[in-house]
Parts: sequence; structure tokens; C-alpha cells
Amino acid sequence: MKALEDPELTADQKQLLNEIQGVRYVVINTQHGGFDLSNQGVRRYLEIKGLEFWAEENNRFGGLVGPRYWLVPEEQRLNDPEATQWHSMTLTERQQHNQTYSQQVFCARELDRDDPVLVQVIRELGSEASGRHAELKVVEIPADVEWQIEEYDGLEWVAEKHRTWS
Repeated sequence: MKALEDPELTADQKQLLNEIQGVRYVVINTQHGGFDLSNQGVRRYLEIKGLEFWAEENNRFGGLVGPRYWLVPEEQRLNDPEATQWHSMTLTERQQHNQTYSQQVFCARELDRDDPVLVQVIRELGSEASGRHAELKVVEIPADVEWQIEEYDGLEWVAEKHRTWS
């Protein structure tokens, strides 16, 4: 796997090489709490992706959630409606608002866990990439496996997909 260490390779090229070699890398959280990237991890991810961003302090929940990373400049941002406005919006208006918001703000929890850039960030930063209640780890699995992430109380593992009934 020496070819994977070549600094000239892009993340997508590394992913293709992994698939040819029969390997896939998946990021999981190995402690109770839940998957989350640190501020340093988010910034590095966005930097590698070449995305421009604006960090803004987020005072929701007493500031426990860290900054909000906008992907659009302030003049293009969606305004957060007041609670009274939100409750007077129709379901369709709320759905449209949420869809627009999710396009404008980066959310690490929505990343594909086998995203080659995410894997690169975890490898580069090590424990510094992990968020407040996370300990992120890269797991190697066979490339041909249909997989899913399962969890208990935020502690995650990779499982092969199969049928389940209840």
C-alpha cells in the first residue's frame, strides 16, 4: 500500500486505488457520545475540499455546540425566523427553510463516513480531529461489503447490511 502514501495522489485517486485493492476505509466513533469533528477537523476538511467558509459563534444551547460554519457569505445567508414566525409557517415553508439552511451550513454529521477526505483528516489530525464527545477512528473493511454504521449511545461499529424483521 505504499502507493497510497504518495502525496501527489488526490483523495479521490486514493479512494479508487483502495477499491481496486479491495479495501474501504470508514470513520467511526469509538466512545459513547456520538460522531463529531472538532473545530480543527472541520476547518481541515473544508480546506482540503477547497470550500470557502465563514465561522460564526453559535450561542444556541449555551454555546455548547461550537461555531456554525457557513458556506455562503453573510449577505446570502438565510435568516433564522423567530419562534413565533416558525410556528406560523406552513409545513412546506418549514421544509424549504430547512433544505436551504442545510445547503448553506456545513454539518459534519451528514458526511459519508467513507468520504476519502474525512478519512484523510482523521489520519492527519489523529485525536485532534475528534469532537467534544467523540473519539474517531478509521476502520478498514473489504470494499465489496454492503455496510452500515450501527451504534449504541453514540458508540459505533461497522456492520454488514442484512435483512431485519420485527
